[in-house]
Amino acid sequence: QAQLVESGGGLVQAGGSLRLSCVASGRIFSGLDMGWFRQAPGKEREFVSSISWSGDSTQYGDSVKGRFTISRDGAKTTVYLQMNSMKPEDTAVYYCVADRAPVLESGYSRYWGQGTQVTVSS
Repeated sequence: QAQLVESGGGLVQAGGSLRLSCVASGRIFSGLDMGWFRQAPGKEREFVSSISWSGDSTQYGDSVKGRFTISRDGAKTTVYLQMNSMKPEDTAVYYCVADRAPVLESGYSRYWGQGTQVTVSS
């Protein structure tokens, strides 16, 4: 069964770092871009970052540029989100997503993980 499984969320102090991982299992993900969205309570879902299938192209939301880094492993089954210099406003549920590039960044990806909670204390 094809699925995206996130891990690595937790509680961190402002200024600290966390690394999220997302493992994609299933051939359906072959050739697809992957990325991350987040949603805080009472707020709209927000694009965080994406990476192309090849890993050569990355995109970031304005609020995380310069602080977060996305990468994927050589087997192209795992995507990482390294989050540095974290702020309380980074607190949200982070979702791993997969789809072709334009669809992924639109927020209407076909494939979503179950989400992992990230909490940044001030």
